[in-house]
Amino acid sequence: MNAQDWLHEVEKRKDALIAVTRQFLQIPSVLDEQTARPGAPFGEEINRALEFVVGVCAEAGMTTKNVEGYAAHAEFGQGEELIGILGHVDVVPEGEGWSTPPFAAEIVDGKIVARGALDDKGPTMAAVFAAKLILELGLPLRRRVRLIFGTNEENEWACVERYFQTEEMPTMGFSPDADFPVIHAEKGLTHLIYRQSYEQHRRMSGTDPSPKGACQLVSFSAGSRSNMVPARAVAVIEPGDKTADELTRLFQTWLSEQGITGEAKEEQGRLQLSINGVAAHGSTPEKGVNAGTMLAHFLAKLTLDQRAAQFVSLIARYLHQQHFGEALGIAHDNRDMGPLTVNTGVMRYEAEGESRLDIDIRYPHTIRYEDWQPLLNRPFASLGYELEVMMHQTPHYVDPKHPLITTLQRVYTEQTGQPADLLAIGGGTYARSLKAGVAFGPLFPNREECAHEADEHLYVEDLLKATAIYAQAIYELANV
Repeated sequence: MNAQDWLHEVEKRKDALIAVTRQFLQIPSVLDEQTARPGAPFGEEINRALEFVVGVCAEAGMTTKNVEGYAAHAEFGQGEELIGILGHVDVVPEGEGWSTPPFAAEIVDGKIVARGALDDKGPTMAAVFAAKLILELGLPLRRRVRLIFGTNEENEWACVERYFQTEEMPTMGFSPDADFPVIHAEKGLTHLIYRQSYEQHRRMSGTDPSPKGACQLVSFSAGSRSNMVPARAVAVIEPGDKTADELTRLFQTWLSEQGITGEAKEEQGRLQLSINGVAAHGSTPEKGVNAGTMLAHFLAKLTLDQRAAQFVSLIARYLHQQHFGEALGIAHDNRDMGPLTVNTGVMRYEAEGESRLDIDIRYPHTIRYEDWQPLLNRPFASLGYELEVMMHQTPHYVDPKHPLITTLQRVYTEQTGQPADLLAIGGGTYARSLKAGVAFGPLFPNREECAHEADEHLYVEDLLKATAIYAQAIYELANV
């Protein structure tokens, strides 16, 4: 079959592909610890999405297996060696600022708009239909093909960690969870949490008093995931010697100077300040506007109680608009992989409770975690913040001469007529969980990167093209 034949076969199945993809996207598969249980460790909606996609595969005649709700797979073909295609069914929270309901999966101007349309449920379903197409055409395969579905990719990857404890490692494979043409290198990534209790602050600060008449920071909240730029932040303060009107005027003037929007509300002697930022993926924090660090930047201009002043000053000095770690002394750039990036995705503060910062860092292969992490830790440790490393993955790299890469490059060029240049990214995909794995689509060159943003979308045209590319790629890899 030539490239046009693959696309023609996909177009025959266009209506079914769109309908099933929309059904899949309408499941709000966000991590929900409240409904977690044995067999559904990340909540009922994620489990429902997992069962849905496995059901589509079973109906197509694939052999399926569920691994305790952490992951599942669907397999077909024959042979000793195994080709793996890894996608994930979980999505990040919807966030603010959508023009259509985030789980309605409406088609607007030729785009399917939904949380997960691009990352990663849309392309995962494209891979499923690519596999279905090969089965329906009865094409011969020399290797087995296994579609693997994870459930915790947007958090700590406990899904694939559990899956590969008992299941076979593919000979090679790809993850449809990034950009075309082919991504053969991914930055190292880590999710760090710094916590300070009220008692830890008291031990570190002793009897040092707060300034007389200072504003009291009651609470501060921004963000929900380390790998998302927070689009909204809220702080509650008691005005101290200043009036609520005075603080409101200062805040409104500052908002105007910064060119952002926000609101001040007075209620029962307290003032609630909120800021609207711009969401972005944590791997590209410079593309967003971090509402949390912006609000801390404003609060740092006020006279605050001692602990609050330390909290907001820490953010304002080391994390506000420090997308590449300059102020922390950990900046590092690489020609192939790009710069180290820093995203502060979660910020929490309670006056007599815990303060917390969740930081997502992506770094190239030319700097070691052991070299930069102690530098990052210094300003936090000096204030009594304790570090918890939630997740750390080293950089991932596949030799450009590997048959996996040369095959995918050839398929992409045949399908698009465009050169298949190799790419390196700051995002982390399931490709790094394979011994020989790359990220392969679905985002075509010159398309907007909108994963984790409001109005996340995938063009219907691109969904069809990606499905054709995946079908040919699976067939070629299974016979190379």
